[in-house]
Amino acid sequence: MRAEPQAAPCIPDPVILDLAPWLADPVHPAPFPAAELRFRNRRWDGSVGLDGLDDSQWVEHFARFAPLPGNLPQPLALRYHGHQFRVYNPELGDGRGFLFAQLRDGHGRLLDLGTKGSGQTPWSRDGDGRLTLKGAVREILATEMLEALGVNTSKTFSVIETGEELFRQDEPSPARSAVLVRLSHGHIRIGTFQRLVYLDEP
Repeated sequence: MRAEPQAAPCIPDPVILDLAPWLADPVHPAPFPAAELRFRNRRWDGSVGLDGLDDSQWVEHFARFAPLPGNLPQPLALRYHGHQFRVYNPELGDGRGFLFAQLRDGHGRLLDLGTKGSGQTPWSRDGDGRLTLKGAVREILATEMLEALGVNTSKTFSVIETGEELFRQDEPSPARSAVLVRLSHGHIRIGTFQRLVYLDEP
């Protein structure tokens, strides 16, 4: 049986700001030409006190990425290390997403709002930093199915179509663009700690 989210007030707690100088890079969201709300997770928006936003406010925060009150003043792209193609790569990070906000739920748990398809960052390399609408819909289906099966996973919190044509080699193009926001327990990765070891940082 899937857990029912509990309503809670909005409790901002951007604790990552204490770690940001060595963990992340401040970034700017892409200036999308359009913003059409396609999915809003009304099961979970109240768990972090955001159910009171009307749709225009929702778009302002989750497509334009105006900061939430008391939260991160600017999005953060996290840095990390890892292996790619069997080779250690010390030049990795959030290439098409960022951490947008941190909030406490009604149980006091720290939750992150992170993005996918929100634009280029210093870690995008040759990527455009974008997400196809089809990719966003696939993630909605996957996370909703896992939740229905009782699997504790991230929640697809928001999907907004952004009015761009994207070209991909692995699917029919041009494809419609979107920006997705996830609600999850954190964006810290194993690669975050690999980076600290590699740089011999405490």
